[in-house]
Amino acid sequence: MPDGRTMAREVLNSTDAAALLPYDPVRRTVILIRQFRAPVMHVEGHPDFLEAIAGLLDEDEPEVCARREAMEEAGLRIAQLEPVGTAWSAPGMTTERLHLFLAPYTAADRVGEGGGLAEEHEEIEVLELGLDEVMRMLEQGTIADMKTLALIQALQLRHPDLFGKA
Repeated sequence: MPDGRTMAREVLNSTDAAALLPYDPVRRTVILIRQFRAPVMHVEGHPDFLEAIAGLLDEDEPEVCARREAMEEAGLRIAQLEPVGTAWSAPGMTTERLHLFLAPYTAADRVGEGGGLAEEHEEIEVLELGLDEVMRMLEQGTIADMKTLALIQALQLRHPDLFGKA
């Protein structure tokens, strides 16, 4: 402790991760994924969890990881990344920091099925959602993942013209 006392704490030592929110500025859509999350099932009794694409860096640069995860999880080829920042995912328990990105895409960039890696037991459902629907989901509390909330808000702040149109 800062005052010299010793305190026992459990810390999950993790590598950094990258997370991205792909958005189509023309069609006003974003891509989110749904996958099983054991802690959500344990606490809420259901595995239904929507979130942004993300993954551990695995010794890659954050931009390389973001592009790799977009292809693996969503079958999405990402050309441009807009850095949002780096944030601690849960500083009270883990060393993981998240490198956050927004990523414009077009329908032509959806070049694969996605779904995640079978050897990592990822069974990912890819969802392309309109921004109006995403905003309704936020209001209803359907989207409860912190990195996803931060990325949606970053999209609102950086590209306000995408919101509020019919």
